[in-house]
Amino acid sequence: MLSFLIARQTGVDEPVRLRRAESTRRVLSLELNHDRDVECIHGNGINTIDIEVIEGRYMLSGGSDGVIVIYDLENNSKKPHYTCKAVCTVGRSSRYVHKFSVETVQWYPHDTGMFVSSSFDKTMKVWDTETLKPAEVFQFEGNVYCHHMSPIARKHGLIAVGTKDPKVQLCDLKSGSRIHILQGHRGEVLSVKWSPRYEHILATASTDSRVRVWDVRRASGSLFTLDQHNGDKSKASSESVNTAHDGRVNGLCFTDDGLYLLTAGTDDRMRLWNSATGENTLVNYGKVVNESRKGVKFTVSRGCSPEFVFVPCGSSVAMYGLHTGELVTMLRGHYNNVDCCEFHPDYQELYSGGKDCNILAWVPVLRHPDTEDEGAAFAFEWLLK
Repeated sequence: MLSFLIARQTGVDEPVRLRRAESTRRVLSLELNHDRDVECIHGNGINTIDIEVIEGRYMLSGGSDGVIVIYDLENNSKKPHYTCKAVCTVGRSSRYVHKFSVETVQWYPHDTGMFVSSSFDKTMKVWDTETLKPAEVFQFEGNVYCHHMSPIARKHGLIAVGTKDPKVQLCDLKSGSRIHILQGHRGEVLSVKWSPRYEHILATASTDSRVRVWDVRRASGSLFTLDQHNGDKSKASSESVNTAHDGRVNGLCFTDDGLYLLTAGTDDRMRLWNSATGENTLVNYGKVVNESRKGVKFTVSRGCSPEFVFVPCGSSVAMYGLHTGELVTMLRGHYNNVDCCEFHPDYQELYSGGKDCNILAWVPVLRHPDTEDEGAAFAFEWLLK
């Protein structure tokens, strides 16, 4: 650590190297924080959480009870032990509450005045945060499994929506209407994700075992379909040609730079793909238990070298090296299955929600400077290569 500080002070190294090394050290020391509670509001399992990127202060959660909660993550009491309080709730008593399970919640990427939720009640609602009333309601013919807004788009206001219908729906926030459909899947669409690098690139995953990558400006179908065998037909059975997994694909996650795409399937496999070429990088994560019949919400760290993947695995959260596939640790603390997790890049913290109705906070453990820190040693040694 001292060598990094000296190199930074003398101008030998750029500030980003020290920042990445410290971020990596912090992520490698994540442990359950027993001094920070998140107020328990949901009466049933928590399916989805999202932290806004404007202030990094407010977190959304959506549950199987149809309830949506907004939490303040800031420690206003300034005491060591504190509870992240719910500042407002769309509860069962609200006339606007979802009738069935909320599957996805997401803050509007450019300010906290709006958020979007989708549910098994066949609706997607665009909410005014101030009034907690829907400004827009989109109706669909089947259960809504997922939706996603582009984190970088300035030229469009499209929300991609995955439903029981094989067609991917594109809804326009500006006009309040469904303006386009993407056809190609043959099963329910369980996950959709916009690229954080190119605002018109969208990835979609389905029960048909396929992941398709689209340029929504084109009218001639998907750009390509991910193939787990990289085009080697000698390794593929007739059923697995041009498939990303051997089961349902129910999870997607881009890396922060948009260069790679992670997929998760019910074949208990997670795969890393080059998002530009669609090539399977063949990173072996081993068996990644995935029994979810719906979407699985997992996340990737940001600002670390190397980066890490956090994925729900039973009642734990498994942490893997992104490019090595190495299982770094299992974060244990939930009493029932974990359904979602979200990384907080400002503080290198992790929040996870599960069927036990709890949201847990995983934070870096601050060790004494004289104590040997394997995480720091690993981070600094890797960066010195």
